Amino acid sequence: MSDVPTAIEVTRLIKTYGGVTAVNDISFSVARGEIVGFLGPNGAGKSTTMRILTGYLPASSGSVKICGIPVATQPDEIKRRIGYMPENNPLPEDMRVSEFMYFRGRLKEIPRRKLGPRIDEVLEVCDLKRVRHKIIGQLSKGFRQRVGIADAILAEPPVIIMDEPTIGLDPHQILIVRDLIASLRGRMTVIISSHILPEIEMTCDRVLIINQGRVVAQGTPADLRKEIFGNSNYHLEMAGDAESLGTALAAIDSSIRITATAEPGPDGFRKMTITTSRNDELGETLLRTLLSNGARVRALSRANPTLEDVFLAATRRSWDAVAAAKPATK
Repeated sequence: MSDVPTAIEVTRLIKTYGGVTAVNDISFSVARGEIVGFLGPNGAGKSTTMRILTGYLPASSGSVKICGIPVATQPDEIKRRIGYMPENNPLPEDMRVSEFMYFRGRLKEIPRRKLGPRIDEVLEVCDLKRVRHKIIGQLSKGFRQRVGIADAILAEPPVIIMDEPTIGLDPHQILIVRDLIASLRGRMTVIISSHILPEIEMTCDRVLIINQGRVVAQGTPADLRKEIFGNSNYHLEMAGDAESLGTALAAIDSSIRITATAEPGPDGFRKMTITTSRNDELGETLLRTLLSNGARVRALSRANPTLEDVFLAATRRSWDAVAAAKPATK
């Protein structure tokens, strides 16, 4: 990814409010065309960071560059390169969708001759054509969220920042918004803050996890699983001689071991957990070895930690590190 141009570059960013540090020396970069999930508990500093990226809020120290342009010294130029959808997106409830899009297009300096066709294109992409003449205040939450996304992408900025774009939506509406965001991949750089972790995992190329104002983990979901959990686990339900099973499995790889086993049930089947440091798929190899050793296998599956598991482990690890660093009180 080093040869891919950088769209967002954050270096040692700090933001304090009256002695309270909301963002504490964070650094990260986002490549052009990448979709990144920005995760963290409430109060972790996500929204503050996103407001600094957009130029709406000044940093206390550190630097942010969007497409190579410093946010601190050229905020007006930055706003031309960013589409921003804040949490609880404020929309004028007395305007029609088409009127609002035209109004926003002129504010974004889109030439009049291009604005009409561009509005049509964006309304098509966001599935808003059927409500283009409706008053925004009469729209459902899902349609209003899509109006906010349409506004963010209207001027075709290179960077899109969305704070909780799927909050309050039903599963069908979330699916539409997820597909819409995925369609931007490669054309625009997108940062999404959300608490709906399955959506982040299905939509984003990479995730950043922030806690207490610091980045505590970053990478692809697969890389984070490997970094935080290390081992791969397989759940096995089998009947047969379990005593010699460990030796047979170790012959495949010395890191494979049985870490938990339950007592056999009335039918002779017992549940077991197999752990290995290898991350390649071993299911077929394990099954072949089990069967060749006379085991009767009812179920064998790989246990993949979810992004929620990764998120909880990363934030818990950061809290533990902070607690360990505090001096003991008498």
